[in-house]
Amino acid sequence: MSELKGRKVVLGVTGGVAAYKAAELVRLLGKAGADVHVVLTEGGARFVTAVTFQALSGNPVWTDLWDPRMGNNMAHIDLTRDADAILIAPATADVMAKLVHGLADDLLTTLCLARDCPLLVAPAMNRQMWSNPATQRNIATLRGDGVTVLGPATGKQACGEIGDGRMIEPEEILEELIAHFQPKLLKGCKVL
Repeated sequence: MSELKGRKVVLGVTGGVAAYKAAELVRLLGKAGADVHVVLTEGGARFVTAVTFQALSGNPVWTDLWDPRMGNNMAHIDLTRDADAILIAPATADVMAKLVHGLADDLLTTLCLARDCPLLVAPAMNRQMWSNPATQRNIATLRGDGVTVLGPATGKQACGEIGDGRMIEPEEILEELIAHFQPKLLKGCKVL
């Protein structure tokens, strides 16, 4: 499997229960040939550690906007400079609201604002949070801004409820990312 060979993917992991699925996603992306660089938010680190992502990706994990490991102290620019895509999985309601409004208060939101590559988000939240009118407005705005929204799925949630808002499975995210990079042979064509 090498569908993503030569592709650099910056994976943002935010603070939702679905963060545990991001570890499997990193493994699958690597198996598909991607060079994965994980940006872990403070909330994401409450669910899965940086050590896990570093072991699975083979790359340093980034957590701090002011990380001195980047020589020019500009990780928010350098991480995306040669990236083929930024993928946020899980994408919480909070991070999506920040993206909509251009808020940049941590490394992940700052690099999304400074990006020059496609942005894909895989929402993950409680069914009530997903159906909230504010979240639905934010999703519509993200799509209008050219952000690709992957999911969500319907099913049982960590809170015990059932409904929309589950993050789609890592295998589905991988398939969506591979499809994202495929040539769009019929784009712009009208078919009767």
